[in-house]
Amino acid sequence: MDTLNIIGQFAVEGKVKEITPLGEGFINDTYIVRTEGGAPDYILQRKNHYVFPDVPAMMDNIVAVTEHIKRKVADPMRETLTVVDTLDGRHCLQDAEGNWWAVCILIPDTRTYDTADTPELCRQGGIGIGRFQALLSDFDKPLAEVIKGFHNIRWRFTQWDEALAADRAGRVASLQEECGWIEARRDEMLDFWKRFEDGIIPTRVTHNDTKLSNILFDTRTGKVLCAIDLDTVMSSTSLNDVGDAIRSYANATVEDDPQLDRVRLRPEMFEAYMDGYLSERRDTLSDSEKEWLAFAPRYITFEQTLRFLMDYIDGDRYYRIHYPEHNLVRTHSQYRLLQSMEGQYGRMQDIVGRLLEEE
Repeated sequence: MDTLNIIGQFAVEGKVKEITPLGEGFINDTYIVRTEGGAPDYILQRKNHYVFPDVPAMMDNIVAVTEHIKRKVADPMRETLTVVDTLDGRHCLQDAEGNWWAVCILIPDTRTYDTADTPELCRQGGIGIGRFQALLSDFDKPLAEVIKGFHNIRWRFTQWDEALAADRAGRVASLQEECGWIEARRDEMLDFWKRFEDGIIPTRVTHNDTKLSNILFDTRTGKVLCAIDLDTVMSSTSLNDVGDAIRSYANATVEDDPQLDRVRLRPEMFEAYMDGYLSERRDTLSDSEKEWLAFAPRYITFEQTLRFLMDYIDGDRYYRIHYPEHNLVRTHSQYRLLQSMEGQYGRMQDIVGRLLEEE
C-alpha cells in the first residue's frame, strides 16, 4: 500500500520525512509519520472494517468525545487525542481497495506500560480511566454502537442459546458442568443488566478497552496524561470499564493459565485500582453506580467465561486459538477467577465502601 499517498490526502502540516510501522496491532495497522522541521508527527492507522463495520460512525464517536474533553482540560493538545481530517473535511478516508484510514497527531514526550504488575501502576490505570470518565460525565450526545451488543449480557445470552441449539462442533453433551456454571448465574446477571436498561444505572461514555497500554503517561512528570485508542468508545454503563480493568489487572496470572491453582483475584490490586479510579470519579458517580462497583468485576468476568465457552461450543470461530482446547482452558481459568471474586465479594464491597468515604 502507498502510505505516503494516503497521508497526503489528510490535512497534515509539514513535509513527510518517513513512515514506519508501529508495533504489531491485533486489530488495526498503525504507522508513525515523521515530518521535517517544527511540524508535528502523526499516527496513521488502517482501521479494521471487519471488526468495526462502520468506520465513519466510529470516527464520529471519537471526534465528539475528544472535542468534549478538549473544552474541559488545561492542555487540550496533550490531554486527549486530536483527529486530523482529510483535505475535504472528513474524519477518515476510504481507499480504492475499500480500506479505511484515519490520522491523529502524535503526542510527544509520552510512554505506555504493557502490564499493571505493581499496585502503583494499577492505581495509575484507575486514575486514567477514572479521569476519562469524569471528563465525560456530562456528555449527553448519542454515540454509535460500533460493536453490536458489547457487554450487553441479554444479547450474549441470545447468542448463547443459539450456540447451544446449533451445537456446531458437537461438544455440548460433554460440557454439561460448564454449561451449568453459566445457567446458574443467568438470572443474577440479567437482573443487574435490567437496572441499566431501566435507567437505574445511568448511561455513560465508556472506553471499553481499559488495558494499561491504553493509558498515556507524560515522560516529563511521570503522571497519567490521557486515555488513548478510542475506537471502542460507546454509550453503556461506566461499570463495564471498571469490571474489565479489574478482570485484567487484579488476576494473579494470565487469562488462559491452565494451572488453576494460580488463578485468583489479588485484593491489593483491586484496592489500588479502585483507589485511583475513585480519586477521579468519586464526585461524578451516581448512588446506583457506587452500589454496584464491587459487582462489576463479577459481571464482566462472567461474560468472558460465557464468551470463551460459547466460542468453544461454536467450534472456535471467534477467538484465535493456539491449540484445540484453548478456549476450554480459557473458560476454566476465567471461571476460577469468577469464583475467587465471588468468594471475596464481601471484602471487595468493604474496600469500595471505605474508599468512597475518604475525601
